[in-house]
Amino acid sequence: MSAASTPAAGAPAGPGVVTEAGRIPSPVRAFGRLFGAELRLVLLRRRNLLLLAVTAVFPLIIGIALRLSAPRPQGGNGAGVAFFNQLSGNGVFLTFIALSTLLILVLPVVVAVVAGDSVAGEAGYGTLRYLLAVPAGRTRLLAVKYGVIVTFGLCATFIVSAVALAAGAALFPVGPVTLLSGTTVSLAAGLVRLLFVTLYVAVAMAALGAVGLAISTLTEHAIGAIAAIAIIVVTSEVVDSVPQLAAVGPYLPTHWWLSFDSLLRAPVDTSALLHGLLSFAVYALLFCSFAWARFTSADVTS
Repeated sequence: MSAASTPAAGAPAGPGVVTEAGRIPSPVRAFGRLFGAELRLVLLRRRNLLLLAVTAVFPLIIGIALRLSAPRPQGGNGAGVAFFNQLSGNGVFLTFIALSTLLILVLPVVVAVVAGDSVAGEAGYGTLRYLLAVPAGRTRLLAVKYGVIVTFGLCATFIVSAVALAAGAALFPVGPVTLLSGTTVSLAAGLVRLLFVTLYVAVAMAALGAVGLAISTLTEHAIGAIAAIAIIVVTSEVVDSVPQLAAVGPYLPTHWWLSFDSLLRAPVDTSALLHGLLSFAVYALLFCSFAWARFTSADVTS
């Protein structure tokens, strides 16, 4: 290689400049390295490991408590009641019970802790300015932060499903799954529906993660950001439960979270699912856009 084509020592490789390895640096590889480093940092943090442990313990506690109380079919309406009514005959329904129960507060708090700390924590500790000193770009860094939030929420959701499924199989009979509409499908078909339910809940948590990311760019205090996300979730759930405010219900961030029960009917109620997925996509797009506008323009390192 000629001296003209070799960058000066210590100088960054610019566009079209060949590195010492003879290859142009790949933005995809750079993103992957940054994402991997951030993901390891988040997953290996003791606080976050404790949160994942909590999500694993709750399904066990719920399963043992229901097994000891020998649940029997009860009267009532709603998907939650239907899940409890079906549990004594099939342990697979412990997964749906765990997801619907933990969606009230536990899973949102788990996501809120990681999302609220994503930018505010770095700014509060003074490490954000060093991250931005690396030529990664604010947009790429923010994308990595959101990708890690989504991945963490996905891990938490799958831990709940996996532990609840194992506990349900150990504590209750397991066999063909009778859907909420009365149709019976094979165990394999029921597990496929369970997979889609888990993914649906993970997408809901990804939308909440976008809200948390946006709030995290507004403050240097991670605790405040986490508390704000939790308050939004609780307020949304309370407002959604007031009949007089039913008109605003479909626009609330938590309204469609439990619509995964549509997957447990034959035929599947695709209308409710699509409304839910559209709501999650809109929330994710709006709040990620707000986070980007804030993060790329504000002095977040002061």
